[in-house]
Amino acid sequence: MPESYDIYQTPLNSRYSSTEMKHLFSPRNRFSTWRKLWLWLAEAEMELGLKGISKDATAQMLEHVEIMDEEFAVVAAEEKRQRHDVMAHVYAFGRVAPEAAGIIHLGATSCYVTDNADLIFLRDGLNLLLPKLATVIQKLKDFALKHKDLPCLGYTHGQPAQLVTVGKRTCLWIQDLLMDLRNIERARDDLRFRGVKGTTGTQASFLALFAGDHQKVKELDSLVTKKAKFDTVHPAYQITSQTYSRKIDIDVLSSLGSFGATCQRIGADIRHLAMLKEMEEPFEADQIGSSAMAYKRNPMRSERLCSLGRYLTNLPKNAVETYAGQWFERTLDDSAVRRICIPEAYLCADACLILLDNICSGFVLYPAIIQRRINQELPFMATENIIMALTAEGISRQDAHEEIRTLSQQAARTVKVEGGENDLLERIRNTEFFKPIVEQLEKLLDPKTFIGRAPEQVAEFIQGDFALLSKDRQEKASKEEEAALTNGEVQLALNKYLAVTSTMEIAGVHV
Repeated sequence: MPESYDIYQTPLNSRYSSTEMKHLFSPRNRFSTWRKLWLWLAEAEMELGLKGISKDATAQMLEHVEIMDEEFAVVAAEEKRQRHDVMAHVYAFGRVAPEAAGIIHLGATSCYVTDNADLIFLRDGLNLLLPKLATVIQKLKDFALKHKDLPCLGYTHGQPAQLVTVGKRTCLWIQDLLMDLRNIERARDDLRFRGVKGTTGTQASFLALFAGDHQKVKELDSLVTKKAKFDTVHPAYQITSQTYSRKIDIDVLSSLGSFGATCQRIGADIRHLAMLKEMEEPFEADQIGSSAMAYKRNPMRSERLCSLGRYLTNLPKNAVETYAGQWFERTLDDSAVRRICIPEAYLCADACLILLDNICSGFVLYPAIIQRRINQELPFMATENIIMALTAEGISRQDAHEEIRTLSQQAARTVKVEGGENDLLERIRNTEFFKPIVEQLEKLLDPKTFIGRAPEQVAEFIQGDFALLSKDRQEKASKEEEAALTNGEVQLALNKYLAVTSTMEIAGVHV
């Protein structure tokens, strides 16, 4: 049996997450990033005139910046001897770049590579997640527009309530996902680089290297930050301890945890709609719903979405407690938990987006079932309209109320006690009292008169000013005019992702 089958793997890695996210947090990428950071430091020190660093040294570092398979064994043996992972990697890097062996890690502390690398992974991971989230929103947007006019029962307290539309309900999900998009964008844009700060954040070692030249130390910090491409929004943090503040982890993981809560909410709605047989997630031709009950079409993707969303929602607590537990300039009790919870948060968010993309790509609607449920409840909801119509015919409001109340309770008994269909309309038609408005019943019970501005709300939320044009005017609009007028909240948020949402395909893993 292959060795990999004898060793536990997290399902996030073996079943659920994308190749690119798994690579981001892989040992090879992590330790190759450490080597890049050592190279950038050496290059910057050399550029600022520090003696003892040669072009041959940096050339060898560049040639071996990606750690090779055989070097992992060297690192493992050295770490076992030294009991220090960073120094084991310094040793291994020096072996393949001997000209640089004496200057690798010059002036730095371990957190120069570990923390700066983590900040790169936090940034790059969010950049992987954001286009996927935008793609999900794009697909939901299209679905909402397509079904903006389709009435369906609303539910409050889990009970039938005033009608909404399928598109309007979808916009509830979109609005929450837009909040997640903004939260994750802000978390990414707020990230800064730890930079070159030394053992306790004072830059004392670098000040010594540059013979007390404060300006050169500041330039060194700025140069390395630019090499890591962290200077585009903010410079490096001016104040750090040995580490970057662990409050940053709270900020990033909280945005992902909040997204996890959205996944639970959306997944639960889809599961309830599947239970009501109004809408289902995609179901493949050869998919098996149950090993025993062959007829079943279980909403397993949405159930998994809720499960992973629940796990993701709970991960930020680790970051909160880790930050709160730090002492002074740093304690190492942050290390092991961060190695686990940060990659897991990203892998879990990635897995949730793969599921959402798959689900949103193939919703199955059952309009006949939706209409049947409306028919079961709408007569009760229309009683106020019927009363108003009777009063318009000169009939006492109180008399109308009593008559409709009596018939409504009789119809409710037929439904709840006898298990029959809602026959309130038939009772109204067969009661002499209601004869003046019988011809109006079809109009009074038209579902489209019970959905308020739901279709307009959907169009305005997504399309903005373009939705205000007449249908004829929309059809005649040029592509340029349509693009200029399509300024709804949803489309404005998606504009920056148009290139990726139109072309990106998320490769499903066990979806």
